[in-house]
Amino acid sequence: MKRPRYTTGRADLDAQLGPLVQSSCPDRELSDYVLQIVTTAFKLALDGAARGDLKIANAALKEMRYAFKIFAPYRYVPKVTVFGSARIKPQERGYKQAVEFGRLMAAAGWMIVTGAGSGIMGAANEGAGREMSFGVNIRLPFEQQANRVIQGDPKLLHFRYFFTRKLFLLKNSAAVCLFPGGFGTLDEAFEVLTLLQTGKQHPIPVVMVEPEGSRIFTNLVAFVEENLVPAGLISPADLSLFRVLPTPREAAEHVFHFYRVYHSSRYVGEKLVLRLKRALTDGELAKLNDEFAALLESGRIEKADPLPEDAKEPHLASLTAIKLSFNRRHFGRLRQLIDAINELG
Repeated sequence: MKRPRYTTGRADLDAQLGPLVQSSCPDRELSDYVLQIVTTAFKLALDGAARGDLKIANAALKEMRYAFKIFAPYRYVPKVTVFGSARIKPQERGYKQAVEFGRLMAAAGWMIVTGAGSGIMGAANEGAGREMSFGVNIRLPFEQQANRVIQGDPKLLHFRYFFTRKLFLLKNSAAVCLFPGGFGTLDEAFEVLTLLQTGKQHPIPVVMVEPEGSRIFTNLVAFVEENLVPAGLISPADLSLFRVLPTPREAAEHVFHFYRVYHSSRYVGEKLVLRLKRALTDGELAKLNDEFAALLESGRIEKADPLPEDAKEPHLASLTAIKLSFNRRHFGRLRQLIDAINELG
């Protein structure tokens, strides 16, 4: 059934908004979304929203619009978000490892996204270099200086709200790498794992780099394994959503391996479509169906025709695909399916 049209509830306003949006955005599919945004703004006024509420909505939308604009030219450049403590000093092992990780990723054509601060964030930007770096800063009542690498660069974004900042720390990234840190780093770690576990974040590799002599992530994983898994609070397969590795090179190689065959995914109707860099053989599909049948609501994992809209995108046109009726519950097991695909051949 066709969804009812989203309106202000006032026919006189709707009659004016439609032509106005159409004149500024001729693309029908895009103009529908623009019309909904404009309609929402009018509905806020018609609802009698408080001045403070309007300020929050306005500031958030303006921040998002500007961030979309800045990220847009780099849409097809892969990015990895790096989290870690601002308190780590340049002489410490973690800082040096973050520099190395940034260098390795940039050398492979990846851009680094950080919170723009010092410590681990500055180290990752330093390793990648200014040209291959993004900074996603937060405005605070006291002075919040961006690190020297990204300071003054057009790719340095300043956000008023943590929720909009967090959106852009993850939205454009194809991987996450964590180095030792405090409450903020652990918050980001569990947030990205929660998003992956619940399917609110498309599958990406998450790697935690633990310098020699540190046990911050080892102890964290031990707590999860000894307390959360036995109590049934998470699935054992959810432990597949991340890796703890000792060196930046192993972390980088883990990210690259995640995209060895797998490329990306999206839902088309009730089917989950996995885009792949090479076609799977019938034997390989049969093996996947035997091992991952419990992931399916019905049917089998099968080859899929390329998505029509992908033909318009140069970076997607050469890909092949498979599809499945994914149960949308076992996302840790879905990660294991992707790992199995990357091991084929």
